[in-house]
Amino acid sequence: MKTLKSIILGLALLVVCSVAKATTYTDGDNLTQTYAINTYIDAMTHGKLKNLGEVVDQDAKFSMLRGKAVLNFSKDEMIESLGATKNVEQTCTTTTSIIESNAAMAVVKVDMQFDGFLRTNMVTVTNTGKGWKITNVYSVFK
Repeated sequence: MKTLKSIILGLALLVVCSVAKATTYTDGDNLTQTYAINTYIDAMTHGKLKNLGEVVDQDAKFSMLRGKAVLNFSKDEMIESLGATKNVEQTCTTTTSIIESNAAMAVVKVDMQFDGFLRTNMVTVTNTGKGWKITNVYSVFK
């Protein structure tokens, strides 16, 4: 009987500790400005596409200035095109600087210096209410 009481007490203690430690997450809890920008940089420079779809808003617009032509892409088109570089390490040096930041949005400049050219990405992240998501990326090649 004493052993049974000890086992029941141990199980009850285990259940109480487990419930007290439990954490529930809702959509967007981990979607911070930093997380969104770092996920974008990982996708562009290291080919890590795993969480990119999570941090890009469905209505995001991607624009590239090539010469005198501006090319526009949707989220799906951009993620599909990045599929060709999945797990490919780019030989570039990447630097970031915050252009503007407030509680609603941030604009971050992401420079990717390759041999012979520079790709500058102006990345806008917006607090969507469901976390920070990329809503616009404008890329210029120099």
